[in-house]
Amino acid sequence: MAQQPQRGHTGRTLSTARLVRGAALLPGLALLVLLTACGGGTETAAVNSDPAKVTAAPAAGVVAPAKVEVIAGLTGCEAEIRIEADELREGVCHTETADYVITTFPAERYKLAWLDAAGVYGGTYLVGERWVVSARPDVLQRFRPKLGGTVRRLRGTDPAPAPGAS
Repeated sequence: MAQQPQRGHTGRTLSTARLVRGAALLPGLALLVLLTACGGGTETAAVNSDPAKVTAAPAAGVVAPAKVEVIAGLTGCEAEIRIEADELREGVCHTETADYVITTFPAERYKLAWLDAAGVYGGTYLVGERWVVSARPDVLQRFRPKLGGTVRRLRGTDPAPAPGAS
């Protein structure tokens, strides 16, 4: 008795090669699901830790989390929170060597909008994922190994009036 060709959901005959490929992918997908579902609970300690008590610098290459208190602790200060809003949190640090501002954002898009607005004023900033530190360039260079991020210089705008304006 001749076997009927298998048909896919479109009604076309499935080729043997496609059937073999599908069968080969199945164990890999099953393994991926198992590995994903069985990921350990290694994040519990980080979630339960007190960010205000973090004082040790992370290993090189580690990026500071987007919490004012954690970033302040990594830089050696206890920040005074001056803005608590949905779009950002901002803390001020006053130390013997420098005064600086730490701003964190709940989403990257808020940071990008903040940087766009700050571009009007110019200045140099240490920018990380969902955070910005505003300070003198020498202070930012000192913080960079502890926090990660990129030192960015914003140009600012020329306050001169537009040509033809009187």
